[in-house]
Amino acid sequence: MNGIYRRRLWWLALGAAALVGLSVFIGRYPAPPGMWPAVLKTDPLARRLLLDLRLPRVLTAFLTGATLAVSGLTMQMVFRNPLVEPGFLGVSQGAAFGAAAAILWWSSSAWAVQVAAAAFAMLGLFLTYALARRLRYGGWVLRMVLAGIAVSALFAAGVGLLKYLADPLTQLPEIVFWLLGGLWATRWENFAVILPPTLGGLVVLFAARWRLNLLTLSEEAAFSLGAAPGRERLLLLTAAVVATAATVSLAGMVGWVGLMAPHLARRLFSADSRRALPAAMLLGGAFTLLCDDLARTLTAGEIPLGILTSLLGAVAFMALLATGPSRS
Repeated sequence: MNGIYRRRLWWLALGAAALVGLSVFIGRYPAPPGMWPAVLKTDPLARRLLLDLRLPRVLTAFLTGATLAVSGLTMQMVFRNPLVEPGFLGVSQGAAFGAAAAILWWSSSAWAVQVAAAAFAMLGLFLTYALARRLRYGGWVLRMVLAGIAVSALFAAGVGLLKYLADPLTQLPEIVFWLLGGLWATRWENFAVILPPTLGGLVVLFAARWRLNLLTLSEEAAFSLGAAPGRERLLLLTAAVVATAATVSLAGMVGWVGLMAPHLARRLFSADSRRALPAAMLLGGAFTLLCDDLARTLTAGEIPLGILTSLLGAVAFMALLATGPSRS
């Protein structure tokens, strides 16, 4: 059985790599049949477009999806709740508030929005953790869930207030487009900013993926098997949130990837996190990259990435629910 899952994982990795390679050559310029290697030799504009714009965007899209999927799987297993997703601890709503505040009071430049979104995403985690420590009832998991819901609602109200205060002709459209999600502003410098925290978080989660199986057990059972549940949960959640905050600060609100990809990974590769986590990473990256390819090629004007991930992710999730129970 392990050999079957290993072969599936290798085929999935090859398919994801092929999609990344193909996506670099997909676009509205040059006209069909597209930007193939022969065109790059004779068209300097096409070569510059590929190297300076399309390649960093393709890599960022895959990295964003992989991060959201891995973070979603980690949180679902840590909280023992299949409906948890990366924005559960106030991270996504905190990032949205930071981005909106930057557009309204600071600067609408890409780097300013990115810095503010990342800072408030981390603030969302801090507030959730601080509030959970002050609660006096329930276990630690329940307290974190309740605190995350409260902090997310607080930031969501703040975003609504900022949208009300924004200039309807200039600032409000920028806030709305950021909230819809998209990678149209991605350049190499943006990719370089998010790469270290994102890659660091993914490395930690990948290296500790086998520990997730222990953390799904009760506190007593996990402790009896040599785990330190509280400390390990905090470490894994911090790694997941840091990576998520970095990607969300650039990509905006990209929904459903962190909820759908882990369920699909468990359906195809079993609930064992040693196989499900790398599968979720590849599935989430490939799904987000495919949605981004569609976003920039379906129409003359670009479709916000968050719309397509929500639409296709919800459809895929409903299909998973309709075709039988998950193997988690």
